[in-house]
Amino acid sequence: MTAHSTPATGAGVPLIEAKSIDWVPENERHGKLWHQAPLWFLGNFQYFSIPIGFIGPSLGLSLGWTVLASILGIGVGTIFMAFHASQGPTMGLPQLIQSRAQFGYRGVIVPLLATLFTYLAFNVADTILLGEGLSSSFGWNATLIAVVATVGAAALAIFGHDWLHKAFRILLYVSLPIMIVLTIGVIAGGAHGSWDPAQYGFTWVAFMAQFAACAAYNITYAPYVSDYSRYLPTTTPARKVIAAVFFGASSSAIWLIVLGAWLAIALGATDGLAGLQQAGNTIIPHLGDAAALLSALALAATMGMNAYGGALTVLTTVDSVRPIKPKTTARVITILVLAVVWYAVAATVSTDAVATVFSALTLMLYVLVPWTATNLVDYFIVRRGHYAIADLFTPTGIYGAWGWRGLTAFGVGLLAEIPFMVLPTIGDWSYTGPMAELLGGVDIAWLVGLVVTSVVYLLASRSLDRGDEAAHAAADPAAPVTDPA
Repeated sequence: MTAHSTPATGAGVPLIEAKSIDWVPENERHGKLWHQAPLWFLGNFQYFSIPIGFIGPSLGLSLGWTVLASILGIGVGTIFMAFHASQGPTMGLPQLIQSRAQFGYRGVIVPLLATLFTYLAFNVADTILLGEGLSSSFGWNATLIAVVATVGAAALAIFGHDWLHKAFRILLYVSLPIMIVLTIGVIAGGAHGSWDPAQYGFTWVAFMAQFAACAAYNITYAPYVSDYSRYLPTTTPARKVIAAVFFGASSSAIWLIVLGAWLAIALGATDGLAGLQQAGNTIIPHLGDAAALLSALALAATMGMNAYGGALTVLTTVDSVRPIKPKTTARVITILVLAVVWYAVAATVSTDAVATVFSALTLMLYVLVPWTATNLVDYFIVRRGHYAIADLFTPTGIYGAWGWRGLTAFGVGLLAEIPFMVLPTIGDWSYTGPMAELLGGVDIAWLVGLVVTSVVYLLASRSLDRGDEAAHAAADPAAPVTDPA
């Protein structure tokens, strides 16, 4: 392990974070529990959440059924996310470093690549959404918007952990009153809007599509949620971390997804930002303009969060192949390279916003569920939060170079999903598995992957020698002293 010098608590926030993928010792844990809820509230209190509410209505799902599917989906997805967050204070590590305990020092590259895809897919979709949305709402040049958003997100990621927390809180304080007024106006009928109930109803295909998209939304935070809780003291109660993250991330997501569903059905909105602007300006002149701009800024800030997590993922991948000493310079260069990549991909994608969101969320859900199942089963059931931290930083430690248990569970879980998959159209290609066809196109692939992966990992872990691991963990100066329960 390596540790860089950082200012002591109360010494102020450094301009650029010194930490990278290294362990955070107790004397450098300057995070505050109350920062978690506003961070994750704003993480979903932005433009990306709105078009998720379009998915059900675009398939003919009524407003009531869309709301129910959204609440259930967000609830399920956020449970996984919140339990991952509780690992941060205990471990003091980025999330994917901890996954070496399940997959091995080098084997963790498999979920790392899946996770890196998630970060890039999110930022590609975000860039497209911002370009389309602000161009539709204000007539601004979509290419210029994409460039500015990419540069701003990269800069925020370079500043790092503390400045991301600060930026999110400031944006939340400014945007929350405006969105409250707008939402009250919609409920009171000030935004007008109407629809023909005969056009909407219920089908399992539409309901499960909305449910899965919402579940995926917060599950996709799982690979880096503990990156933002790793600066919390080890004495921080796990239940309080779980509660703060759960209510922060779920409440804002449900709020804007439901609002998006109403915009799609009542106003016929096809772009979330333009619909938000129209509704707000109908209630009070320029209210929608302000709401749209702040929602776009929040999405750009969330792109910074994705870039930060993506950089840690890349550095962990490199370190898993050839051990490196994590430096600030390496993190900065990695963020800049990622920014160029996601911008270049976004510039070549020509599709509508709803399709982009749905395709990205579906693919991310498929690849992340086997990882999240393996990680949580290991942390909460198999090892109960007790790890030898130093051994996570060497291929010759007790976790080895290749963790066959985690890799097997991940692979079997992913394969089990394939017959049940319903991949949305990507370009000219789409896929519906044979079991999904028997189910009438209802997508339950991720649920199958969740169950299969968990069972396989539990069975494989029966041969684990916990006595040897316990001896290593007890000798580790970074060993956690409390159970995660």
